Amino acid sequence: MGYSETALWQRHRPDFPVTANLIYLNHAAVAPLVRQAAEAMKSLAEDACAHGSLHYHEWLDAYEGLRVAAAQLIGADRSEIAIVKNTSEGIATVAIGLDWRPGDKVVAFHEEFPANFYPWLRLEARGIRVDRLSIEAPLDVIDAACRGARLLAISFVNYLSGYRVDLDAIGRICRRHNCLYFVDAIQGLGVFPVDVRASGIHALAADGHKWLLGPEGCGILYVNKDLQDSIEPVEFGWTNVARYADYASRDMTLRPDAGRYECGTLNTVGCFGLRASIEYLLRVGIQPIGEAVLALADRLTDGAAAKGYETLGPSANGARSGIVSFRKDGVDSRVLTRQLRDRRIIVAPRQGWVRASPHFYISPDEIDEAIAVLP
Repeated sequence: MGYSETALWQRHRPDFPVTANLIYLNHAAVAPLVRQAAEAMKSLAEDACAHGSLHYHEWLDAYEGLRVAAAQLIGADRSEIAIVKNTSEGIATVAIGLDWRPGDKVVAFHEEFPANFYPWLRLEARGIRVDRLSIEAPLDVIDAACRGARLLAISFVNYLSGYRVDLDAIGRICRRHNCLYFVDAIQGLGVFPVDVRASGIHALAADGHKWLLGPEGCGILYVNKDLQDSIEPVEFGWTNVARYADYASRDMTLRPDAGRYECGTLNTVGCFGLRASIEYLLRVGIQPIGEAVLALADRLTDGAAAKGYETLGPSANGARSGIVSFRKDGVDSRVLTRQLRDRRIIVAPRQGWVRASPHFYISPDEIDEAIAVLP
């Protein structure tokens, strides 16, 4: 079998040392680092240990490289990328930083992870109306809700059901109603293509520690260049301003790009790791990664169903993702998760369900092994 005929997981499995120890089906929680990310972080740590900040120019290169790679991943410009601590910080920047007026309306969704729920809920105290729908609401219902709305906030992929929304279709709705469009992309970015221009997305946030295969504590915030003057920085420090490198300056003019949302020293070692992991995913190709992940998720869904488990999630092809949640009467999800862990199979208990989330380097045989263990 030639290289082109070898399965994607076989070609890239050596880049994931975790496979020597575990069957890791928990990328919707915290993913193992891809080898290239770990090596980049080790290199920075060793250099800082031996030379302090002597090679600071390489740190600056890492920041810029991360912005460029993230922009390429989502079809943006590097000037629209801010480096943030996590998805929550990115969401809060948009939710708090907009110039809200009493009577404004936000369209949000019931099933969201708390990070994309609380910031919008808190706006109600400021006289903002928050209308909530189901994430699986028909497009005509979403369209009706967006009439007169200032902003719609939604997750690309739901953290529990794995429901993947149609970013393009919702973008068309937001365009029709002149509604700002925010996406929490953490559960889909790195697996499925995202094009913020084509979808009309105004702002997007994602941390690096799930499907992007990078470290915790380092993420990205995209803010469309035309919106940046309408979103004030939530936190203000020395690096929000254009002349931040001039320590004697007291000019508070903001940076002319999304760097205005960075309020101080960045997570340098995290930037080294996340840059490496995103560049790795771009080399592999997001489209084939997504196809491989969906095939594994289908295999897992079918196998669990065959053993009498109820599966939570969409049946429509375009709405599926890499997240598969399942349960069975008489089976405690927490107990089953521990039993699987004892067999070196890593999943997560979530709200009475067992949630599994395989990435593209997992082999079909490993999925079968996990299914075989299910009682």
